[in-house]
Amino acid sequence: MKRKILLTGATGFVGRQILKFLQDKDVDIILVVRKGWQKKIINRKNVTSVFLTKDLFGEDVKWWTDACSEVDVVIHAAWYAEPGRYLLSDKNIDCLQGTINIAKGAVFSDVKKIVGIGTCFEYDLTQGLLSINTPLKPLTPYAASKTATYLALEGWLTHKKVDFSWCRLFYLFGEGEDCRRLVPYIKSKLKENKQVELTSGNQIRDFMDVSDAGRLITEISLGKDVGPINICSGIPITVRQFAEDIASAYDRKDLLRFGARSDNFTDPPCVVGVCGGIDC
Repeated sequence: MKRKILLTGATGFVGRQILKFLQDKDVDIILVVRKGWQKKIINRKNVTSVFLTKDLFGEDVKWWTDACSEVDVVIHAAWYAEPGRYLLSDKNIDCLQGTINIAKGAVFSDVKKIVGIGTCFEYDLTQGLLSINTPLKPLTPYAASKTATYLALEGWLTHKKVDFSWCRLFYLFGEGEDCRRLVPYIKSKLKENKQVELTSGNQIRDFMDVSDAGRLITEISLGKDVGPINICSGIPITVRQFAEDIASAYDRKDLLRFGARSDNFTDPPCVVGVCGGIDC
């Protein structure tokens, strides 16, 4: 009998990649989508049902209990993530509260596994190299809400004997990325033959294609891995080198203007993930 997988956030940056890889598996997929956004789901392969909601974070436990009926695995990829706003937004508290309701409904429906999406910002970023054993030290409402979700669900779901995986994302880029983020900004300027204004670019980061992240999260969701897991490349690279690699494809490295923007001195100099338990 096919496993039933419920996915939230299927129209989002990460969620659409998870959906893509789930559709290559022998599973039945149930989607929870905001009303009006179902039109964005073009490929309905293996999608057996779609629950529409005005606000999935506003639904109560009873609603989620019904949605999770006969579901084996819940992959919760939805969260408020508007670039330039999400880090400090009050909406993070709504996402935290709503996620707890999702988990409660899943438990009441005897779901066997819940997979949540965390962030590398949960860690003490002064450590530089971040493993799952690095102390947690969230500094923004976004990171704090993610951390609180993880800590609350880890203990509770263990007590309820429900498998729980928490996938901490690092610096993702790729298909469907918001135009306000770094890579689309660089590419748009290069395509227009305009100068690309950047900081010094000395920051060291861990970049990963969102497609690879979607593949890993799908494998984790259908496999036996539990607990916190870094979704990262494990490869350190400076923002300068990363930008130069992009510009090389256009043969326009001359358009990069490093130092045109001031460095953010609260920005950590190094954020690199340490893989563990999975093949990054």
